[in-house]
Amino acid sequence: MPIRYKDAGVDVQRGYEAVQRMKSAVESTHGPEVLSGIGGFGGLFAPDMQNYRQPVLVSGTDGVGTKLKLAFALDKHDTVGIDCVAMCVNDVICTGAKPLFFLDYIATGLLEPGQVEAVVTGIAAGCRQAGAALVGGETAEMPGFYTRGEYDVAGFCVGMVERDRIIEGDGIRSGDALLGLASSGVHSNGFSLIRRIIPEESWSEDFQGQSLGDVLLQPTRIYVKAVQSLIGEISIGGIAHITGGGFIENIPRVLSAGLTAVIDQNSWPTHAIFMRIQELAELDDEEMYNTFNMGIGMVVILPQEEVARAQAILSEIDEPSYLIGEVRERQPGEEGICFV
Repeated sequence: MPIRYKDAGVDVQRGYEAVQRMKSAVESTHGPEVLSGIGGFGGLFAPDMQNYRQPVLVSGTDGVGTKLKLAFALDKHDTVGIDCVAMCVNDVICTGAKPLFFLDYIATGLLEPGQVEAVVTGIAAGCRQAGAALVGGETAEMPGFYTRGEYDVAGFCVGMVERDRIIEGDGIRSGDALLGLASSGVHSNGFSLIRRIIPEESWSEDFQGQSLGDVLLQPTRIYVKAVQSLIGEISIGGIAHITGGGFIENIPRVLSAGLTAVIDQNSWPTHAIFMRIQELAELDDEEMYNTFNMGIGMVVILPQEEVARAQAILSEIDEPSYLIGEVRERQPGEEGICFV
């Protein structure tokens, strides 16, 4: 008796159904630059080069991490796709690049078309927020590799920036301001710790009017519109995406060896969820700021005299921002970041 692919756990018909379910969401991200539809062997994208003299491509890739475990447990899959896009595009825009297109990879043990449709709907929503086209992807069914109902999702983004407008941090000077853009919550980092200290049975508990699970699943904020609104209007010296490693790892990445970022911890409202995490994990401030975004998802470094203008621009698009500190010359024995 023959043993078919389906008997081994891979049903291509489910794959075809998943493609049809996600088609409208994918196409909602397409503009005239997209030359191919869903289902081809490669995504075709013709960028508008008229406004570039020396265009440079900028790429970034990332995933969602163990935050996915909450999505599995709560059977809520329409937000983690936004996280996946955010983690990629928020990195790319730190160079000043505009995201152009995005591809995703979803791997699962048993392909459930409705579940995949929900994930891709979130990816498409994130792409629309970022102004990037979802031009392709891969859905892999891998029986025996993932537990039923679970999956992994990762993404890849390509953006473009004019060569002489690349933001690399070399324009940062002592005295520059640190302007923090508010996060939407935990974003997509630190969930291995969160799952260790907050058991699954607690995720349904009320937390300030929402379930704790919904608070933790709040998707990562996408900062493309905010950063693009500042570029060309403000003299930006550097941009840091506050992801894994928190403040302590990420802000010094854009500073030269002779500079230190001085952070005023009382200059913005910290999300209550971080206080709950700190209490349960019994962590000191240093560990918290080395793991989580603490309410600030992106830091823009700019001259002090341009802070008011920058905040006015951000206010016009409902992007909360806070003056959280400044850059100064590094003192002997000092690290790349300190808190006051």
